[in-house]
Amino acid sequence: MFLKGKRIVLGVTGGIAAYKAVYLLRLLQKAGSEVNVIMTEAATHFVGPLTFQSLSRRPVAIDMFQLHKDMDIAHVSFAHWADAIVIAPATANTIAKLAMGLADNLLTSTVLDATCPVVVAPAMESNMWSNPATAENIERLRRRGFFIVGPEAGELASGGAGLGRMAEPEAVLGCVRYALSRDGVLRGRSVVVTAGPTREAIDPVRFISNRSSGKMGYALAQAALDLGADVTLVSGPVHLAAPYGVQLVAVETVAQMQQAVLEAIQAADALIMAAAPVDYRAEHTYPQKVKKEETGDTWQLRLVRNPDILSAVALARPSRLKVLVGFAAETEELVANALLKLERKGLDLIVANDVSARDAGFGVDTNRVVLIDRRGGVESWPLLSKEEVAMRLMQRVAELLLRGE
Repeated sequence: MFLKGKRIVLGVTGGIAAYKAVYLLRLLQKAGSEVNVIMTEAATHFVGPLTFQSLSRRPVAIDMFQLHKDMDIAHVSFAHWADAIVIAPATANTIAKLAMGLADNLLTSTVLDATCPVVVAPAMESNMWSNPATAENIERLRRRGFFIVGPEAGELASGGAGLGRMAEPEAVLGCVRYALSRDGVLRGRSVVVTAGPTREAIDPVRFISNRSSGKMGYALAQAALDLGADVTLVSGPVHLAAPYGVQLVAVETVAQMQQAVLEAIQAADALIMAAAPVDYRAEHTYPQKVKKEETGDTWQLRLVRNPDILSAVALARPSRLKVLVGFAAETEELVANALLKLERKGLDLIVANDVSARDAGFGVDTNRVVLIDRRGGVESWPLLSKEEVAMRLMQRVAELLLRGE
């Protein structure tokens, strides 16, 4: 609930994508934010103000000269109230006004008076987006610290297709979350997180893998972002959307994950190895699909050990990498096995969980873990959501980094 209690001004301008702003409003509310809506006059031709007022349960502001409650001047009131402003959709016209510092309507006046982060979600026809004037305006906004999300490629209002569709509301929400996190305690720190399973091919159809869903690793990447870190997420194959703002490195095999991790840690302050790399791979990979007729009733595969990524990290650990965190997925002797792994691999922290439990471990949204530090301290955490586990763990990582340990 990172956005809980955050005060957001949602600016809606005159484009067909204004309908997406209705869903964005609902997403912001579900995240716990308070939302005030400002519409340009043009926006009211696409979606009626009553729609936003009914959902937000607040008056929709349109008139440049209207007085807000308690006789405050409207644009000053909104600018000083907001923790963030998000303009979605943002037309080429509004982007040009923002770039020039114009203040000819309530929305542009509010932005000009605000000191909070501003997120802009462009939406327009492809030729308008690719026009050098728009490109220059966007670059000017970026230099001023505006956060630009999208646009995306797809079907446009004209019936054609191309780059210019407003980013989906989920992506805009992620950008708002990212914008509000940039002054967190881990600002200027770099964190690498690994997530998900790996896959080792047997033939072009079959592979060896495990039950890891990647949910814990992705929650950790989001928690690191929420604390202000720059995050590289090295991920095996999963069915999850990467958190907005991460540098995603998609891999498949253990060898690929190891290479990506060894490269990423050269500029990292912390590494959290939440992935579940496959321990073994087939000694021989078949170039064509193996037919059942070729194997008969049995098929014996010879497996060989994969490289141990944490061991490789320990050998190549740069001086900048101050915190190294591992995970121990166990089915018995949880603490004893985790302690052995912590000592053997030179970890600063290890997170152990019993993956045989139905409400913790692989594939579920909750986890029950034991945190062990290098001094032998053991903490048993209750059943929590993976997001709560992730934030608790990242706060511990932050403490270690800030203490210089």
